[in-house]
Amino acid sequence: MTAVFQLQPGPAPLLISVPHDGRELPADIRDRMTDAGRAIPDTDWHVAKLYEFAAHLGASFIVANYSRYVVDLNRSADDGDLYPGQVATGLCPERTFAGDAIYRFGGVDEVERDARVQDYWRPYHDKIRATLDSMRAAHGFALLWDAHSIPGEVPRLFTGELPTLNLGSNDSQSCAGKLETAVAAVAIGSDYTTVVNGRFKGGYITRSFGAPANDTHALQLEISQRAYMDEKSLQFDSEKAEKLRDTLRLMLQTFLDKAKND
Repeated sequence: MTAVFQLQPGPAPLLISVPHDGRELPADIRDRMTDAGRAIPDTDWHVAKLYEFAAHLGASFIVANYSRYVVDLNRSADDGDLYPGQVATGLCPERTFAGDAIYRFGGVDEVERDARVQDYWRPYHDKIRATLDSMRAAHGFALLWDAHSIPGEVPRLFTGELPTLNLGSNDSQSCAGKLETAVAAVAIGSDYTTVVNGRFKGGYITRSFGAPANDTHALQLEISQRAYMDEKSLQFDSEKAEKLRDTLRLMLQTFLDKAKND
């Protein structure tokens, strides 16, 4: 079995989580999937590659190896609703973002869902917790950056075109206000359209690990994929990515510097 995640440790009190760039599908699951499901179209393509630069900032990385179609690591283990009144994509999705069926037969029942949580979801979350605890013990605080991307237009999930940078803090509950404001100011001052706590306020990872009162601050950044890749061919665009990295680098450095100095 492929490892559930890859962990790359760094010396800074910053952990970058990449839960949706995984591509692996266990054979027993793949065999039941439709062609649309096997294509894993809702992958956060190339996000781990986009953030490779952050190793030079001393960041640690945790990167999932399995597709979100196996289990969505950014949903609660009980599949609670993150965005009431909006389309729910699910802990173990049975439809793509476009609404296509993921399985030809035999969806995901409760027994299988619980097994996937135990095998794939829990190890990822346990490692985030342990890593943040270790950072806080060593530095007095810990920072979590949950890294995501999505096509700029997904009509089933949201209307119109998504801004390029979508920063979420669960309405300022997962991160101290001064840190959030400083990071948001970098994004707002960049060449990219930006929104804070808009359609994407931060998923379960941000909401469950962000605890400012306990010196742990979490932010989610959802990036429109047009900013660093070709959404039709799914190819990484190095020129676009390098330009975007200038803004991401400054956002992450600001996150670190503000936390150290406050």
